[in-house]
Amino acid sequence: MTDDNTENTAPDMETSGPKGERIAKALARAGVASRRDIERMIEDGRIKLGGQIVTHPATFVQPGDIVLVDGKPVDSPERTRLWRYHKPDGLMTTHKDPQGRQTVFDTLPEGMPRVISVGRLDINSEGLLLLTNDGELARRLELPGNSWVRRYRVRVFGVVDEKRLASLIDGFEYEGVRYGSIEAALDSTKGDNSWLTVSLREGKNREIRRVMEGLNLHVSRLIRLSYGPFQLGSLKARELEEVPGKTLREQVPDLPAPKRHRTR
Repeated sequence: MTDDNTENTAPDMETSGPKGERIAKALARAGVASRRDIERMIEDGRIKLGGQIVTHPATFVQPGDIVLVDGKPVDSPERTRLWRYHKPDGLMTTHKDPQGRQTVFDTLPEGMPRVISVGRLDINSEGLLLLTNDGELARRLELPGNSWVRRYRVRVFGVVDEKRLASLIDGFEYEGVRYGSIEAALDSTKGDNSWLTVSLREGKNREIRRVMEGLNLHVSRLIRLSYGPFQLGSLKARELEEVPGKTLREQVPDLPAPKRHRTR
């Protein structure tokens, strides 16, 4: 469920210096999109720098440069912010859905800055979704290397084999895909339905649903309770609450200050 886990770039392209800052990184920090999505925008000719269409992601921007995305100037990055959002099922975690389905971003209150999600929840999943105005923070929090645990409540239909469930701690392979260590425990059973608590660190696309399918279990409800130190808590569906800056700095202590770029 992550974007931008790898970058095929030389080290000097990742940092600011005399050349400025790589445009994909600068726009990600401004909350436009993830680096990977910005690179797709460049391929589609949607980004201009100084009135010229950007054709290569290795383009650099300097403070004072005017960058347009889809003809609109990019806002100057403000301080890095993070929100907890209770995503209900039925919403897409994408900015635009080709089928016209409602997205998480359609439901946010007026006055919210442009934000992107930290990872994703599929349309039928619910619970905690982190949103940020800083694409670099999103990328950082998604990286498997931070070892943050994502914890879920999962309702499954079928007969739960507790020994097989416990064996997921050693990893699991299903239909040619190898999944990392998963902690899973049976909480309760009523008839053919059971509730599980599932914790993982990696988070491949639809990982829990695929792994449960490999155990002959059908997931009928999936609720994310936490992402690292951030909890769903008492947030109700569609509720949004900003993480205090002090808390964010405590959890991400070396969070860099945003670079600023002039806009008009």
